[in-house]
Amino acid sequence: MADLSHYRNIGIFAHVDAGKTTTTERILKLTGKIHKTGEVHDGAATTDFMDQEQERGITIQSAATTCYWKDHRLNIIDTPGHVDFTVEVYRSLKVLDGGVGVFCGSGGVEPQSETNWRYANESEVARIIFVNKLDRVGADFLRVVDQVRNVLGANPLVMTLPIGREDDFVGIVDLLSRTAYKWDDSGLPENFEIIDIPADMVDDVDMYREQLIETAVEQDDDLMMAYMEGEEPSMEDIKRCIREGTRKLDFFPTYCGSAFKNKGVQLVLDAVVDYLPSPTEVDAQPLTDEEGNDTGERALVSVDEPLRALAFKIMDDRFGALTFVRIYSGKLEKGMTILNSFTGKTERIGRMVEMHADERNELESAQAGDIIAIVGMKNVQTGHTLCDPKHPCTLEPMIFPEPVISIAVSPKDKAGTEKLGVALGKMIAEDPSFRVETDEDSGETILKGMGELHLDIKVDILKRTFGVELEVGQPQVAYRETITIPTEDSYTHKKQSGGSGQYGKIDYRIKPGEPGSGFTFSSSVVGGNVPKEFWPAVEKGFKSMMNEGVLAGFPVLDVEVELYDGSFHAVDSSAIAFEIAAKGAFRQSIPKAGAQLIEPIMKVDVFTPEDHVGDVIGDLNRRRGMIKDQEPGATGVRIKADVPLSEMFGYIGHLRTITSGRGQFSMEFSHYLPCPQQVADKVIAEVKERKAAK
Repeated sequence: MADLSHYRNIGIFAHVDAGKTTTTERILKLTGKIHKTGEVHDGAATTDFMDQEQERGITIQSAATTCYWKDHRLNIIDTPGHVDFTVEVYRSLKVLDGGVGVFCGSGGVEPQSETNWRYANESEVARIIFVNKLDRVGADFLRVVDQVRNVLGANPLVMTLPIGREDDFVGIVDLLSRTAYKWDDSGLPENFEIIDIPADMVDDVDMYREQLIETAVEQDDDLMMAYMEGEEPSMEDIKRCIREGTRKLDFFPTYCGSAFKNKGVQLVLDAVVDYLPSPTEVDAQPLTDEEGNDTGERALVSVDEPLRALAFKIMDDRFGALTFVRIYSGKLEKGMTILNSFTGKTERIGRMVEMHADERNELESAQAGDIIAIVGMKNVQTGHTLCDPKHPCTLEPMIFPEPVISIAVSPKDKAGTEKLGVALGKMIAEDPSFRVETDEDSGETILKGMGELHLDIKVDILKRTFGVELEVGQPQVAYRETITIPTEDSYTHKKQSGGSGQYGKIDYRIKPGEPGSGFTFSSSVVGGNVPKEFWPAVEKGFKSMMNEGVLAGFPVLDVEVELYDGSFHAVDSSAIAFEIAAKGAFRQSIPKAGAQLIEPIMKVDVFTPEDHVGDVIGDLNRRRGMIKDQEPGATGVRIKADVPLSEMFGYIGHLRTITSGRGQFSMEFSHYLPCPQQVADKVIAEVKERKAAK
């Protein structure tokens, strides 16, 4: 079996266009995995193998590949940067032990890098930082380091300094070894020479090297005491301290370079091997019970433990369904029978493969620490645990965000209807943040997703990959309803129809809940007026009505119901009677409780050149936006605002118009807020019209 200390499971994540995929390409070239480097802008990058990725020059799904560097095996996942696909980043971080955060030298810490950084913090993934594109106009390494400190609240540990800026960027000084590397203009990564440190940089190098060692030795008290007495620690000791601090997330070793020009990538690979943890060094995964509560047990990373693996991604390709699996403990062999602890069913392992983007190598067995794909599993979904049937267990599951935008689609012809059902089944399995529903009134198919780009690409995949031509409706916002006035009320359900009848009377209070609390139920009945065994029925009745509000049929949020009194009949009362009473009570009381429409508010982050700031802010105000913050940067201004989703459709086209094509923005769901009356009236009227038309 392989030595686990020589494994590195890493992901590369960053904001759109910071250069993740290009960095991955350079790593594959340097490690000898590919012989010709593909470029993203030519649509030829190895890990961007979907048609949609090659045309748009963006990464949509995370791609896995394996390569070797200095006798270490690197399992690398290239993740997307667009906010619509953050679920791909989130689920990749879940199964990785380390990451490389790539930042653009001129763009700095951009909105999506913040989201991904937050996900990585939640997943407690050790990271190194690579500040890329230092050959770009406006690139400034130390400015980006400051932003990492101030915007992300992280502690960057500067390991290298750039020689030259922008067009004059020619090389890098490695602070630890005090070595200066200078590349020629051939664009080949191996064409560098070791030179003396430029005279104008000597003071800076000494200063940053001192800071580096001071920060590192804080990890070891003995070394720190010796260092304070003037004794410099050995290279091994410094590296050991940096490795320890990186693993504990105390700091993040920070490198610089230009992936496109092939400058500085080797040092990043060395850092992955030197400082990122192996599978045995990260905290073991918690095991949970069926409800998802932590049991206190851990999945220890060892080949001798029982098998425990997490399915983190499903992908459908021409050979059938591929299930990507991270093995935490034990080993997996061809022909084994394993248990899916979520469904309780067992499955036999047929073929196992090691992935290189969309190519594959057959495997006979795999072990703890590996990331592999299994071909042809039937009932496995993202987040399911695969384990040894003799030792059933559940690994901590993944939680996915709720979609905020939907579109109605219908196939153009009869043949398309059958194809659509099959295609959507496969697509839901692949992407947990994509949902599909059928509108009961109209029979239309509703696709729900994280943003316009997300749904746009889903429709494109349906058309090209599955050959389904669709009529696509206008995007719809996921409105919700809530209440504003506390109300006290009573409801009696009484039915007599020969034999035993039905009877249940409830007295209850309904009041608005805390934002984000959903539905909460409590009972303060005393003296047995409503026996305890009927309380769950009352709760079930109220809860089942929360899916459809009284104003326009949107789901109801943030309601507290308290049952405080009532009465029952010794013969005629039953759980069903009390459930029906609760449903009637909901219909009766919600209109009295000041029902109100609430809309999703998006956290919007706009980047604009300075001369267009006024236009952008004016435009956001017209869209009912609340401006939160403005941050001037080197190449423009970042404006943060909260804006209702309904006002943001088609925003990218408009933003490009007012900023002469130089503006960018990203947005993600933040919270719900009440709609202004005129907006609510319009939405309710539209819903009624739609229902009348059907």
